[in-house]
Amino acid sequence: MSDDLVRLEDVAKHFPLGGGFFGRSAAHVRAVDGVSFGIREGQTFGLVGESGCGKSTIAMLLVKLLEPTAGRVVFDGTDLAGLTGAALKSFRRRVQIVFQDPYGSLDPRQTMLKALIEPLSTLNVVGDRAAAVERAERSLELVGLDREVLKRLPHELSGGQRQRLVVARALAVGPRFVILDEPTSSVDVSLQAQILSLLADLKRQQGLTYLLISHNLVVIRYMSDVVAVMYLGRIVEMAASEALFTRPLHPYTVALISAIPVPDPEASTIAALAKGDVPSPVNVPSGCRYHPRCPYAEAVCREQEPPLRELGPGHLGACHFPGVASGTRL
Repeated sequence: MSDDLVRLEDVAKHFPLGGGFFGRSAAHVRAVDGVSFGIREGQTFGLVGESGCGKSTIAMLLVKLLEPTAGRVVFDGTDLAGLTGAALKSFRRRVQIVFQDPYGSLDPRQTMLKALIEPLSTLNVVGDRAAAVERAERSLELVGLDREVLKRLPHELSGGQRQRLVVARALAVGPRFVILDEPTSSVDVSLQAQILSLLADLKRQQGLTYLLISHNLVVIRYMSDVVAVMYLGRIVEMAASEALFTRPLHPYTVALISAIPVPDPEASTIAALAKGDVPSPVNVPSGCRYHPRCPYAEAVCREQEPPLRELGPGHLGACHFPGVASGTRL
C-alpha cells in the first residue's frame, strides 16, 4: 500500500549450494521464497516461526545486508536496490537493527564509548567527537544506563546491560524503523519484562516503527499490532495480533499457539499438530509446504500450493481448509 513505510513485494532469497559441474550450483537453499507484506509507520509488526523459516533473512534484506534474488524491498517509497553513496548512508541512518546476540555484535576489544560513537561518525550524524560523545551519553540515558559503562568492554557488562547498550547504539543515529531480532533471547526472565517495557516506551517517545522477530509468542502478542507467521520461507497467516491469537485459521498457527505454556496442568493442548521436523528448504515439498506435518492434509494439499488470500477482514491465510484445526472452518 502507498502508506506503508516498509514494503516487501514478492521477495525471494535463494542461496546457491556447490557440487555441480564446472562450479555450477547443484541446488539452492530457498530461505525466503515469495514474501509480501507492508509495515505502516508507527506499527509494531511481529514475525514468528520456527528456526530456519527465513525470519532473520528477511531482517538482513530489510537493512540491505543481503540483496534479494527476486522481488523488491521498498523503504519510504524508495527501492533499496538502487541505493548507493549518500542515499545509502541516509538509509542506514533511518533503518537500524538490534541483532539477536548483543555480545556477538560488539567488538570485544572496543570500549562502549567507541562502539556508540563509531556509527555516528561513519554515518555523518554529528560533526565532531564532542558532539558524538554527548549524543552517546543521551542515548544511554534513554535506555537507563549510567555513563560509567562507556569505559567498559563488552565482557565487563551483564547480559541486560549489553542488550540495552545495543538498543542505545541503534537509537543514537535517530532511526525511523528498527528491526528487533529476538531482543530478549539473551537475557533471563527477570530482565525480559524490563527490556520489553523499555522498547514500548521508546517507541512512544521516539515515534518508532518496529519489526519484531521472535520465537516467543507471548512477547509477540504483547508487543505487536500485526503478526505474520512464517513457515519454510513463506508467510502462511497474517492478521491483527488479537485476531490471530483468538481465532487462528492455519493449522501451523494453531500448533504454535497451543504450544505456549499455561499454568494449568489440566489444560488440554494440541501442540502435537506440528509433528516431525521442518522439511529442508533445499527440497521444498510439493503443494502446501506444511502438508507433511498436518493431520488435516488431503490430496489437494499435496498437489496444489494454497495462495495467501483474504479469509476475513484484514486476516490472510494460505490454507485449503482454513479454520479446520481450531474448529472454526470457513
